[in-house]
Amino acid sequence: MATQSPFQLMEGFLQNLPLPDLQPPAWAIEEIQRRIVLLLNHILSQETEATSRLVRQKNRVVQLQWRAYSMRLMATPAGLLDQATGDAKADLVLVLTEESPIALAQELFQGNRPAVRIAGDVQLAAEVNWLVDHVRWDIEEDLARIIGDAPAHTLAESARGIVKALRQFVGSAATAKAQT
Repeated sequence: MATQSPFQLMEGFLQNLPLPDLQPPAWAIEEIQRRIVLLLNHILSQETEATSRLVRQKNRVVQLQWRAYSMRLMATPAGLLDQATGDAKADLVLVLTEESPIALAQELFQGNRPAVRIAGDVQLAAEVNWLVDHVRWDIEEDLARIIGDAPAHTLAESARGIVKALRQFVGSAATAKAQT
């Protein structure tokens, strides 16, 4: 008898709940998007190659879409990102095709990239792909500035252990699902 994955159980449970379609207020979405832009710029500013690649794409707009949520980012002349104005036309549209948040999280925990539908400028898409492949956030370095090297290293090692355990768990659940 095959055991059902806890992810499948949770997704089935959530789909059967009679909840109204909850949408966060517009101000909350805007504020979250501002925070995302700040975080992305923090990460990008630590990589000179990334900022030089974005300088070449200045004023180009990328629209990110998942379900009803959308975010439009524009490359600035400084090689960073800013939120695009409402009337700016998207040069590249990236749409996450996976609708289920649980399946999306499962893909990410397995270390896989989620499926994306791409429409628009090929060169801009290649630059975005390069950024995704090569730019990484050194969170341990940022933590070390706040709490010191040793505690930051300990926290980072613990987090890596947790992520490894989650990936093994999700991988074994996916293998069990494939065998059924």
